[in-house]
Amino acid sequence: MSGAEIVEEIERETGGRWKPSPGSIYPLLASLQDKGYTNESPTGESGMKQYMLTDEGRAFFEEQLEFGQKFLKKLEFLAPILVGGFQFDINHENLRNVRGSAKRAVKSFIDLRATFKDSLTKQDAEEIARILNDCSEKLERIAQRIKEK
Repeated sequence: MSGAEIVEEIERETGGRWKPSPGSIYPLLASLQDKGYTNESPTGESGMKQYMLTDEGRAFFEEQLEFGQKFLKKLEFLAPILVGGFQFDINHENLRNVRGSAKRAVKSFIDLRATFKDSLTKQDAEEIARILNDCSEKLERIAQRIKEK
């Protein structure tokens, strides 16, 4: 792929949440080439330089992928602990279930994330959005009601 194609692919893969600048992509491509992880292919009809992974680049990519997967596993383990760190007054009789409910919601997101890659349908995503919007609206109304007291 060319640098521009890589930028477009990253933007597509992240749902538009990240669009790296050419100023970050091209120096990275040059560094990967210097290390022997990529080769520049001859420019095609478009006139853009294209880059291909070498065998060493594929091995490096696999190592990075494995590292990233291990890192995500660690984050998944920490998320319930972090939610548990919310400083709700657990001894307050009206808040006893809040911490458990928050942990359960985070765990549900973690479980959903594991299935997102290929099996999340548009209908599933719309349903998740409706549920979250409904929940947020209800929580916002409660917060506003409490503020007004």
